[in-house]
Amino acid sequence: MTLAAPPAITAPLGAAKREHLTVREWQTRGPDSAPALHDRSFDDDVAGRRVAERLTRSRRLEVTELRHGLSITTSSWVGRVRLGSLDLTILPKIEGAPFLTLLRYGFRLRDLSLVDLVDAVTTPEAWPDLLIAQLAAETAELLDSGLHRAYLRRAEDLASPRGRIDIDALARRGPAAQTLATLPCVHHPRSEDVLLNRVVRAGLELGAYLTTDRGLAITLRRLASRLGDSVARIRLDAATFAAADRATSRLTDRYTPIIDLIHLLYDAHGLEDLDQTAADRTLPGFLFDMNRLFQAVLTRFLSENLPEDFRVESEHRLSGVFRYAPGLNPRNRSAPTPRPDLAIRRRNQIVAFLDVKYRDLWETTLPPYMLYQLAIYALSQGQREATILYPTTSPVARESAVDVLDPVERTARARVRLRPVDLGELATILENVDLHRRRHFALALLPLRG
Repeated sequence: MTLAAPPAITAPLGAAKREHLTVREWQTRGPDSAPALHDRSFDDDVAGRRVAERLTRSRRLEVTELRHGLSITTSSWVGRVRLGSLDLTILPKIEGAPFLTLLRYGFRLRDLSLVDLVDAVTTPEAWPDLLIAQLAAETAELLDSGLHRAYLRRAEDLASPRGRIDIDALARRGPAAQTLATLPCVHHPRSEDVLLNRVVRAGLELGAYLTTDRGLAITLRRLASRLGDSVARIRLDAATFAAADRATSRLTDRYTPIIDLIHLLYDAHGLEDLDQTAADRTLPGFLFDMNRLFQAVLTRFLSENLPEDFRVESEHRLSGVFRYAPGLNPRNRSAPTPRPDLAIRRRNQIVAFLDVKYRDLWETTLPPYMLYQLAIYALSQGQREATILYPTTSPVARESAVDVLDPVERTARARVRLRPVDLGELATILENVDLHRRRHFALALLPLRG
């Protein structure tokens, strides 16, 4: 199967002229604050309205039609997307080299030189191309070191027999087999046409389709051409990535960062609604969830830099917090099981529950649903505390806390801490090898006593 690039969505004839708008994550812009949104609607733009509705339903961003134009509210999803005749770019809180440092660390990418690949990636609107450029750099190193090969089973007729002769196939041919110039053989040639290489080729083609930089697109197509006719095309989907994960082993671990990058690009270009057709699940653009990156960075950082008597557990199950009342579960359903993003153990005892939220709670308010979720975590364990780790770039950001009170006695029963993580400082720490500074920063993220 071939990787079919979705058709570009363009503005219909008679639609408003093409405009470009740049906004930040977790920001609301409307007709009064953005001239590009003033007097803009989807009345004559069915395709643009369909994309806006899909994005709103998926909660990647919220697009609302007002009387005098559009209102756009962004969230943790950043990148670029086309809404009919409006090209929208959503910038992350941290950009440039610090962003690339966090990206490489969170997804275990190598520190490869991108100078030759992203000379044109100089504007904020082009920052998603850094992901694609990293894919190009990783793949170039892979090709220079040699593709993985495997022995593949092939059953074919050969004039010069190889492997073993397929006696059963030969017998089925009957007396006519005596006049044939070939014999049915089963052999196992060593080939580059394996699943991982097929995914790499498809990922390069997807990256060339998504990038806005012409030079980078040419680089990606050249890399794909180096695979030549020896590697077949394949369609990227969830089943393909699951199979690629199973195919990864100690012998093919150098493919891991490339497959992870391709998976990121694939996810950033589509929606998870499986009720839609394949064409409707694609986006005219590229949106990346910064919450996913933030959690990956903190999970790895704490795992590597806390003292040896600490252990980090991801998605820890809080069993026994909820249960259906006896005799009041007619559908025999399982009770909900909360899962904090991170549980920190010290000498086999849980000392902290941490939830990673990519929302700057220093600059914005704490949503009630976050508070309720963390209150459950805090009430479920002996420390009676839970902590939200949130990103910030403010140098004056400080920890705050919300007490959960007994409504009658007005005494504190639990506490939810809101602890900022300075992204700039974290990126700086990751760029050097000062182990003492790393450990100090990691311990500062935990609400430890004594």
